[in-house]
Amino acid sequence: MKGIFGLKVWSENLNYIEPARRLLEEKVCDYIEIYALPETTDTTIKLWKRLNTEFIVHAPHFMHGINFSDSSKFQSNMSMAKSALLFADKLNAEKIIFHPGIQGNYKETARQMAHLRDKRVLVENKPYKVCGLNDGDICVGWSPEEISYILANTNIGFCLDIGHAICAANGVGRNRLQFLKDLLGLSPAMFHLSDGDWNGAIDKHLNIGHGSFKFDEIFALLPNNPIISIETEKSSTTNLDDFKKDVCNLKKYAENRHSAYHKSVSYQ
Repeated sequence: MKGIFGLKVWSENLNYIEPARRLLEEKVCDYIEIYALPETTDTTIKLWKRLNTEFIVHAPHFMHGINFSDSSKFQSNMSMAKSALLFADKLNAEKIIFHPGIQGNYKETARQMAHLRDKRVLVENKPYKVCGLNDGDICVGWSPEEISYILANTNIGFCLDIGHAICAANGVGRNRLQFLKDLLGLSPAMFHLSDGDWNGAIDKHLNIGHGSFKFDEIFALLPNNPIISIETEKSSTTNLDDFKKDVCNLKKYAENRHSAYHKSVSYQ
């Protein structure tokens, strides 16, 4: 098991283009995942495209206006989704990730996402709640059951966010590793990964080793050569040394998968 590791950035992070180029040349980074901020210009896209690598696009989520679980936003959702798909076209991206929504109905999410009709589209699972929301605001697509329904009623694929899954399981008192196994049974095309609180319900996006996630147990569940976008903090605006350390740490877990934890995994 080796793993294919990608750098996650936002489209406005032009300061990371040259550091990313060096990581690609050093083969530390295998691809770039870009969060497509609304109103991103063609000039910005062309600057990223000069990296001459594979790209994955992350579409805007509810913080920037898309909420597939809200029936009143259908037209605006489709308009913003179309813009995100065009962004992916310009980067020749083969995958584009969408969040399923918030404080709405997962069946409405499935109805709306079925209209996207694009084989590149992946839906990402969410935590039960995210930091900064009102107490009553629940994310859509937090459970294996909701993701399963969305996949069964659309023609899209699945991006498994491991941190989101751990937080969701903790948030509702379910067994976190069994929860992950249930989501893995939905055949994710790729993964998001960061560190965090193994017992917590709020996603923190910490650098690898700065939290308490049990990566040995996580990697024991993953398929061979998983595609993993690393969604961790960046302490510098001029280099990506944090990302480089994160990749180094994760590669150790991937390489040790069969030796240390192949025999058994505790489901506690």
